[in-house]
Amino acid sequence: MENCKMETKSFEDGRTILIADGGSTKTHWFTVRRGTIADRIETAGLNPFFQTEEDIAACIADEVAPRLHVDAKTVRAVYFYGAGCTGDRAEAMQRAITRSVPDVAAEVYTDMTGAARGLCGRKAGIACILGTGSNSCFYDGRTVVRNVPPLGFILGDEGSGADLGKHLIGHLMKDMMPAALKEKFLDRYDLTLSEIVDRVYRRPYPNRFLASFSPFLLQHLHEPCVHALVLERFDSFFARNVSKYDFRRYEVHFTGSVAFHFKSVLDEAARRADCRPGAVVASPAEGLAAYHSQYDKI
Repeated sequence: MENCKMETKSFEDGRTILIADGGSTKTHWFTVRRGTIADRIETAGLNPFFQTEEDIAACIADEVAPRLHVDAKTVRAVYFYGAGCTGDRAEAMQRAITRSVPDVAAEVYTDMTGAARGLCGRKAGIACILGTGSNSCFYDGRTVVRNVPPLGFILGDEGSGADLGKHLIGHLMKDMMPAALKEKFLDRYDLTLSEIVDRVYRRPYPNRFLASFSPFLLQHLHEPCVHALVLERFDSFFARNVSKYDFRRYEVHFTGSVAFHFKSVLDEAARRADCRPGAVVASPAEGLAAYHSQYDKI
């Protein structure tokens, strides 16, 4: 099941809608009134694959509702786009929302649907996410019609923050990068090899831990070995994901912190893959606000 839907209603009474763009590390919440984003806040990532319904409900009730003044009198509907929101887990997310904000209708979709709607609007195109994780799809202007499975940071997630962090650590610890860079890394993060292994293999959220090293890569992007690593991982993303769609016919759009901050290298990889470049934005928020402001006009 792709999503959990509510009955469509008009937004003409002036009440706001609440939209969430949920990633594995952060969730961006914003209220939209007549097509304009009014308020924004940020919470920790909410993923029903990793967190219980009770924990998600508590976060929304304690952090989101009071800060954005969300209740049935002010908010018409909640749209949650998030990682892990498929099948039974989408239903769990919907229950968590309605438990936290009673009498407000909720729809839950995958983060990939959110990216596609935010990037492409009503037009067909290839939408991609490069954040803590990575994902891609072909979107026909209404729905996601094809999705190469991302497979997570162990089996896939090419070009993501977690993937970049994983390969950075592997290169450093196997002495495939200059010793001076390895020393800078260990000094900056105050980590030992045993601590790194413990965080990756024994602690929760190893993907977030690995993705936390993206700023180090960005800071040292001028180093040839770092640039080569990032470019190789983006090349892999295009080869194993984007190439499976009709990328010469449709524009390829990107959202996510990694795509946005490493845009120069991403553009280089896109040229090497002979892709048609589209938008590259940090967040699909503005696009989703525009999309939902026209929801009752479909």
